[in-house]
Amino acid sequence: MNSSLEETLELLLTNTAQVVSADDLRKKLELDRPLRIKHGVDPTAPDIHLGHAVCLTKLRQFQDLGHEAILIIGDFTAMIGDPSGRSVTRPQLTHDQVMENASTYREQAFKILDEEKTKTVFNGEWFEIMHFEEVIKLNSRVTLQQMLQREDFRDRIDGGQPVHAHEIQYPIMQGWDSVKVRADIELGGTDQLFNLLVGRDLQKEEGQEQQVAMMLPILEGLDGTQKMSKSLNNYVALNETADEMFGKLMSIPDSVMGKYYELLLMQTVPEEAHPMEAKKKLGFEIVKQFHDEAAAQRALDEFNLRFSQRNIEEADWPTLALDGVEPDIVSIVATAYATAYNMKRSKGEVRRLVEQGSVQWRGEKISDVKATPSFAAGEVLKLDKKRAVRIK
Repeated sequence: MNSSLEETLELLLTNTAQVVSADDLRKKLELDRPLRIKHGVDPTAPDIHLGHAVCLTKLRQFQDLGHEAILIIGDFTAMIGDPSGRSVTRPQLTHDQVMENASTYREQAFKILDEEKTKTVFNGEWFEIMHFEEVIKLNSRVTLQQMLQREDFRDRIDGGQPVHAHEIQYPIMQGWDSVKVRADIELGGTDQLFNLLVGRDLQKEEGQEQQVAMMLPILEGLDGTQKMSKSLNNYVALNETADEMFGKLMSIPDSVMGKYYELLLMQTVPEEAHPMEAKKKLGFEIVKQFHDEAAAQRALDEFNLRFSQRNIEEADWPTLALDGVEPDIVSIVATAYATAYNMKRSKGEVRRLVEQGSVQWRGEKISDVKATPSFAAGEVLKLDKKRAVRIK
């Protein structure tokens, strides 16, 4: 293998978790023709988030090397919802709901992909015209035993949770997408391995060359533990404002910062930087990518202003109306999180924040959980290290 091909292979394998197989990928690259790289997204909600960006960034790498990106928007698969990693059945969506969600998907994806080098297709193009006889024949190619090898299905059955018949269709439909677009390579998260292998099997039965299944690591959400997910509300959307995006990124735990650097920026955490400064750089670079450098600088400046003690009173905080709120500090803080930041905080969690001295008013800590401060309009109540509200 020549040095150029070796360097390309090394680049493409960077940040991958598993490839089936690296040898097959090498052989595909040796064909010396543009490869068809498939990635699918299901519009189960209106936003594409940074978790999706991991695969989209790898897809852009292939584009920059001269290969063809095929972005499949799963208007039919989204009505089922990918059961991968799910402990319960997803709520089913109507096609109208899915298409409404999908209305901005291309625009969001092109924040990463090169639009001129991307072929976008909806899988409804082939599923919508399928006769029931064809559906039966397609189902006959996969056994129930194969489906029950999936860990998520098996765990649900063992735990007494239902697995509905329509969920079993999802891997088959995703695999058939690969046949229809004659994919050379398919990208997905590590939880997609089973689905991508079904695609290989169906391609083989159709007499096609089998796709390479390339799995990328799962990006944890803002909680630092669970997969970034719209349903868990722990995500950063690509179409959020610069300030929202920067603020959310500053809230991630230090433990996952290295993974964000690697998967989203293709960089490593600066060795000599303090964790806070490294996180600011992360936020700046990501906001610059999805907005521009000026917006990133404004978001950084606003963050610094907000969390500089002497300037906290001048920052642009969300407002909080106290009408109808119980006068004790615990109720006020819990309401502030819910209304200003859309974050659920139990009374017990808020009590601990107060007792730990996180809650501040007029520059002083409020540590008495029974305190009933008399706020004046315009005053700032600091909830924790990163959040505050201005009394309305």
